[in-house]
Amino acid sequence: MPANDKNHTDWDRVFVDIIIYVYRFQIDSLSAWTLARTAVLDALGCPNVPNTHVLNGCRLPGTAYQLDPIKCAFDLGACIRYLDHNDAIGGAEAGHPSDNLGAILALCDWLSRSDSRPPTARSISPITIRTVLMALVKAYEIQGCFQLRNAFNAYGHDHTILVKLASTAVSAWILGLTEEQALTAISHVFMDGSPLRVFRNAPNTIPRKGWAAGDACSRALQLVFLARKGQPGGRTVLTAPRWGFYANLFGGQSFDLPRAYGSWVMENIFFKCVPAEGHGISAIDATLQQAQRLRTRGLNPATSIVRIRLRTHAACIRIISKRGVLCNAADRDHCVQYMIAVTLLKGRPLEVGDYTDASPWAANSEVDALRERIEVFEDAALTRDYLDPEVKTAANAVSIELRNGEVLDEVMMRHPLGHVEHPDTAKAVREKFWRNMSLRFSRQEVERILEAFEEEDTRVCDWVDLWVRNDIPRAGEIRL
Repeated sequence: MPANDKNHTDWDRVFVDIIIYVYRFQIDSLSAWTLARTAVLDALGCPNVPNTHVLNGCRLPGTAYQLDPIKCAFDLGACIRYLDHNDAIGGAEAGHPSDNLGAILALCDWLSRSDSRPPTARSISPITIRTVLMALVKAYEIQGCFQLRNAFNAYGHDHTILVKLASTAVSAWILGLTEEQALTAISHVFMDGSPLRVFRNAPNTIPRKGWAAGDACSRALQLVFLARKGQPGGRTVLTAPRWGFYANLFGGQSFDLPRAYGSWVMENIFFKCVPAEGHGISAIDATLQQAQRLRTRGLNPATSIVRIRLRTHAACIRIISKRGVLCNAADRDHCVQYMIAVTLLKGRPLEVGDYTDASPWAANSEVDALRERIEVFEDAALTRDYLDPEVKTAANAVSIELRNGEVLDEVMMRHPLGHVEHPDTAKAVREKFWRNMSLRFSRQEVERILEAFEEEDTRVCDWVDLWVRNDIPRAGEIRL
């Protein structure tokens, strides 16, 4: 895709590589296809917790709402992400590739109801479950490969810029845009810049972190529709010497993309079997083992512990290590000290309700006291392993010192439940899906959803219709 004449420069190579991958790469990995199915069900199970109806609009799963695709992308992206229960991938930047399903499923559902693509696209590729899966594998790959070595957080940017990038690229393909139009659309991603990640960190931690991905999904669809209408793009948005993204928003550095796009990210995704920020899940697992030791001895964690030591990696410290007052649920679910303290006192894994203001733990003096006894320190080796894509751990180790002077042996957790290397991950993700779905659907309804999903040629709209619920609960009616 070179420039057409001497008056035009070439597109930034980063853009070209993304579009060549999205439009031309064939996914041959059976593991990637299998995990893509798992990822869709895992993400859509998470949200089952003025009324709008748009003719031939896309449906919001779990409701009866029928919306325009941009609104639906926002709502679905927010639903998937809001409880911090969807999958994750680490690296220099951490993020949640299943966020992209908000844009992908909304667009696919809308098109399968009233296909507005060019005639050639309609005849070549009907919008089916296979379309969703292929787009999702590629969205995962784009977002995850960028995350490996590009620390957007170092410049104050929120990682959802990568959701917007990946969703824009694959949505352009779904919509039948030309490769030139797709390049235009993704150039606007970087013209937009990025949200600040200030809303994820004290003292400004607020629920926006739950809908930031939905915002990115809806903006992605806006950009592809603008490109379809003929809006031009910027060919050197990244590399322009004075006004480009690198010069102004990335410290003068260019992106580091260490591996060719394929299906690696989908094949190495981390599924969350506990509703907690991903960098702390291995700490929760390790703490559960320590809690069992205390119970076996008949010891009360609130009175028998003098010190807790958490040996961890740099990302855990940067993102979820907090002291002081926790103001809301968004603060609590991004505090590793809170996770450890509540897990010790409960003796069971955390649940969504444990973070809310109404939780008995939210203003619990024993939780606050245990938080103050937790020492968090970085182990450089764990940070290296976290950043190494061949190792891909988010390991944590927990040791406990008792008031009688005894120190319980450290418990190290390298591959917690949900990690691709954990032997029980697949089983746990299936159980999570059924547990979440049972909040709103009967067993027979879930079985129909699964049966239709196994058929790659199922039209997306026919499948999404199986998720319709007219009995939309009011706040507080679903027990989490």
